[in-house]
Amino acid sequence: MARWTGEWLPGAGDGTTAGGEGTQRWRGERLGLPQSGVGSVAGGGPRLLGLVIDLVLASLVTTLFVKPSLQDPAVMQMFNLWSVGVWAAITIIPVTFFGFTPGMAAVGTRVARLDGAQMVGVWRAVVRAALTFVIIPAAIRNIDGRSWLDRLTGTVVIRMR
Repeated sequence: MARWTGEWLPGAGDGTTAGGEGTQRWRGERLGLPQSGVGSVAGGGPRLLGLVIDLVLASLVTTLFVKPSLQDPAVMQMFNLWSVGVWAAITIIPVTFFGFTPGMAAVGTRVARLDGAQMVGVWRAVVRAALTFVIIPAAIRNIDGRSWLDRLTGTVVIRMR
């Protein structure tokens, strides 16, 4: 019986590659990526840590412009809205041009296009940020370690070191 993820997760659950030939030995093998080291698929831990670093950075940058006041819900609502905007900016702009956010740079990961192009591009960066904001598409990954947002944008998060 096919899993509900079978259409978008080639080889999900059965250990085969997209064409059904043999067992995949490591994440990213069928994408032509190395098993470990530079260029290999980044794990979930570094991806999560990079996101947390970006969220903290966005909050710190926002405090330069909006003073948080935990006792005033209106101020905190404005602070949170500005923080989301700053997070979007520090996520979309660097990923568009460089392939990584400040948090991704800190943990040694980057976004790479599967077609080999150098720049991720604006629409891919915007879709990645929007789906990361929703959380679930970023959390569910396939046998290659790629999330829904990676699959939708034709990208993969790889290690830089």
